[in-house]
Amino acid sequence: MSTQTAWLNGEWQPLEAARVSPLDRGFLFGDGVYEVIPVYERRVFAFKPHLQRLKHSLEATGIPNPHTDEEWEALCNSLVERHPWTDQYLYIQVTRGVQPKRDHLPQNCLVPTVFAYTSELKPMDEAVLQRGVRCITTQDIRWQRCDIKAITLLANVMMKLEAQRAGADDAILIRNGMVSEGTASNVMIVEGQSLVTPPLDHHLLGGITRQILLNCAPAIGLLPVEEPISIQRLYQADEIWLTSSTKEALPVVELDERSVGDGTPGPVWQAMRSHYQQEKQRLVQQRGGAS
Repeated sequence: MSTQTAWLNGEWQPLEAARVSPLDRGFLFGDGVYEVIPVYERRVFAFKPHLQRLKHSLEATGIPNPHTDEEWEALCNSLVERHPWTDQYLYIQVTRGVQPKRDHLPQNCLVPTVFAYTSELKPMDEAVLQRGVRCITTQDIRWQRCDIKAITLLANVMMKLEAQRAGADDAILIRNGMVSEGTASNVMIVEGQSLVTPPLDHHLLGGITRQILLNCAPAIGLLPVEEPISIQRLYQADEIWLTSSTKEALPVVELDERSVGDGTPGPVWQAMRSHYQQEKQRLVQQRGGAS
C-alpha cells in the first residue's frame, strides 16, 4: 500500500509523520470537532450536508471556520486523488489551536489546527450483515450537546467497552427512559409500516445516513416518523437498525439478551438495504450526492 498522506495546517505530509503540539487544546481539553465523510467510486458522498454539519459544530463551539466551502471541497477532493482506493472515508478534525499557557478560557488570537486524512472504506463483512449485531441498553452518560460532533468521545468509548464486557457488539443509549442513539450511530425501529427514529435535538447527532433512510422510506412502503422512542417501545419493535455513514444500516437481532423479531435480520431491513444501494448509486452519480 502506498503511504497515506495527511493534511496538517496547510501542509501535505506522510500520515505517520504528522505531529501536533502537546499544547494543542484538542490534546489538552478535547477542544475540537470532527467530521467523517464517505467516498464512493472516488466521489465524495453527500458533501454539502456533511460540510453543513461541520460548520454547525464549529459555530456551536465558537471555533473559527478556517476554510471557505470551496476550500473544504478542494481539500476533500485532493485527499481522494492522493490515494488509490475506490471507496474511502475522509476524517477531518479542527481544534481551537495551540495555546502556550494551559487555561480553560481560550485566548482570542488562536489559530485553529486542521488535520485531515483518508483510509480505505471496506464494505461491511457479509457474515455480519447476515447474522446481525447484538446490543445492550445503557444509560447515556454523555454531555448535553450531542448535536455537536465533538472529539471528546470518552463517554462513547466507555459505553462501547461496557457492551464488549457484556458480550455484545454495541450499546443503545437511554436518557430519561428514552432512546437517544448508539455509541457511534443513530437508531431506527420498524413498527408495522412505520420507520421511526428519535427527533433531532441536542441529545443526538443529525446523521446524514439517518436522513437519507428517512427519505427512502416511502419508496419501500414505509411511513417515516420522527418521534421519541421509549425503552419499552424499543423492546417491542419489529426491527431495530443502527445507522451511520461508514456502516450504513446494521440490523440488531438481539437486545439485552432478548431476540428482536425472530432473531434474524428482518425483511424490511433487507428491502431497505437493497433500495439504499440503488439510492446511493443515484446520489453518487449526482457528483457524489453533493446536492
